[in-house]
Amino acid sequence: MRNVPAGTKGSFNFTVADEHLANASNPADPILLPVLASKEMIVAMEFAAMDAMRPFLDAGETSAGIAFSIQHLAATPPGHRVRCEAELLKHEGKKLEFKVRAFDENDEIGSGTHTRGVIDKAKFNERVKAKSKKAS
Repeated sequence: MRNVPAGTKGSFNFTVADEHLANASNPADPILLPVLASKEMIVAMEFAAMDAMRPFLDAGETSAGIAFSIQHLAATPPGHRVRCEAELLKHEGKKLEFKVRAFDENDEIGSGTHTRGVIDKAKFNERVKAKSKKAS
C-alpha cells in the first residue's frame, strides 16, 4: 500500500430501504423498530473508509475492518438518504484509522472512529479456505 496522507476523505451514500431497518430480520419483534439499523449505518461508514483508501491499494491488496467505536445518535426512517463520510486520521503500517460520520436529510445520525487493516487478498483467502476445511 502506498502512503495515504492524513486528511484523505471518502464517502458513501444510500437510501434507507426495508432491508436496512432494525426490524428487518424479525418484523414481529416489537422491540425492533422500523428505522435504520446501527449495523447498516456502520457498514456504510466502512464503505466510506474503503472509498478513501481504494486509490492507494496495490494490486492484490484489500482491507478489512478491525475496530469500531461508533455512536448511533438519531433515528432515520425508510426512504431517507444517508451520507457517510470518512477522513483518515492516521496511517501506521498496515492500519488506517478514520474519523467517520453519518448524516440523514435532517441530522447527524452517527459518528466515531473506524480502523481498517490492509491485507494480501490471496493469503487471506488461503487462510479462510484452510479454516473451512478444519470445520468440515
